[in-house]
Amino acid sequence: MVTDGQVRRLMSLLQKEQSLQVSAEKVEMDRRTARKYRDSGQLPSAVRPEHDWRTRVDPFAAVWPWVAEQLVLNAGLEAKTLLEALQREHPGRFADGQLRTLQRQVKRWRGQEGPGKEVFFDQVHYPGRLCQSDFSHMTKLGVTIGGRTFEHLIYHFVLTYSNWEALTICYSESFESLSEGLQNALWELGAVPQRHRSDRLGAAVANTSNLKEFTQRYQDLLGHYRLAAEKTNPDSGHENGDVEQRHHRFKRAVDQALMLRGSHDFADVEAYRQFLKALVERLNLGRQGRLAEELKVLRSLPANRLEAVKRLVARVDRGSLIHVDRNAYSVNSRLIGQEVEVRLYVQQVEVWYGQKKVEELPRLRGRNQHRVNYRHVIDWLVRKPGAFADYRYQADLFPSSLFRVAYDRLKSQHPGGADKQYLKILELAARESESLVEKAIHHLCDLDQSITFEGVEALVLCGQRLAAPTAVCVHEVDLSAYDQLLGGESLAMDLGVSHE
Repeated sequence: MVTDGQVRRLMSLLQKEQSLQVSAEKVEMDRRTARKYRDSGQLPSAVRPEHDWRTRVDPFAAVWPWVAEQLVLNAGLEAKTLLEALQREHPGRFADGQLRTLQRQVKRWRGQEGPGKEVFFDQVHYPGRLCQSDFSHMTKLGVTIGGRTFEHLIYHFVLTYSNWEALTICYSESFESLSEGLQNALWELGAVPQRHRSDRLGAAVANTSNLKEFTQRYQDLLGHYRLAAEKTNPDSGHENGDVEQRHHRFKRAVDQALMLRGSHDFADVEAYRQFLKALVERLNLGRQGRLAEELKVLRSLPANRLEAVKRLVARVDRGSLIHVDRNAYSVNSRLIGQEVEVRLYVQQVEVWYGQKKVEELPRLRGRNQHRVNYRHVIDWLVRKPGAFADYRYQADLFPSSLFRVAYDRLKSQHPGGADKQYLKILELAARESESLVEKAIHHLCDLDQSITFEGVEALVLCGQRLAAPTAVCVHEVDLSAYDQLLGGESLAMDLGVSHE
């Protein structure tokens, strides 16, 4: 069968060759066929009759009314699902290889008789008018910090006209993350657009028990920057389409940059932050023209930022714990029964008492988590060693895996006194040095020696003794030899003697 490509090449050759025969042979076409297409000037596809008949029997003709009825009831049904239903209803009648035939027929039905699809209307964006923001999960990219999976999100900010973007690493969709991310973006931009659009902030609202409080704080934040608030309708992510599209493209750019870097591992979070910052700067370079248009009409920043912090009052319970944002943190036992002010930041929690900061702790991620610092409770645990075995937060009292190894060895070597021995070791770490205690445990494990408090204490105290300074004796240098050498050089020069 002659193809359109052959005829196009034939026409090209006929403009260069004198002979129709030579041109036809070069395109592997019969001379009479070549003359026909030369004279008609049409391509085979233009003169070929419409194929309006079936070349084989339709295997689904008898059951198509049932298939169409199912599609009317639920247009989202896939052809594979329908074929499996037909195979169950008519055993042995339909083969798996007929799936492609059914898929074509379902596709044709949807185009000819199926329901209309949702229409999306392209919007005109105006300089300086709208910014959009949202959170996006990044964990699936496989980034690790020091070899450990780094579970995190980014707060993503986009100007819809120029697509200039900014981001902030965060760990939850909290109001504090929203506040810090939005303010970071605005101060990096150096100006403020007219309106800010977000989704309905369901996750951020869920991070507070008081909806009215969240609404007021959010309105205060936008009011400080004179930003008018917009929010999308329920289940309408496309209304925040610019930032949603940037999520996809940015994560793809990060993935490519990580592959080019040759490693997904970073020494610390700051190194990863700098990596993302450099990537965003490169992406924004191509948007400088349209960004310049926006900067001409953007409003100026206020005199200062708002503090991205949530302030709470908590009472220290009898377990020396405060319960904040549905998580538990330990504080010094001297504060039991007292009310303290708690300041929740994106990455840390500060505890204030009597207008003085008494604790600064890493903020826990998620809900129903706990962080108990053994230094806060060890003095009372030593007095009450029987409480250790079934202590709800026992796992927090192993500062590292080596401390856990020490406890397990104590239980196997001294079952009756393991708890007392371990708590005394832990008290030693609080009193002297956790790192020295850890080194002592490591040393005893390497020598396969029994672990006891006395043995660990002896090694710690030994490690604390400073070696006596080494006596250094510096002998006086006799410079007369240099004088003689220089004198000899002067004499030789005076006599014109060469040393070569």
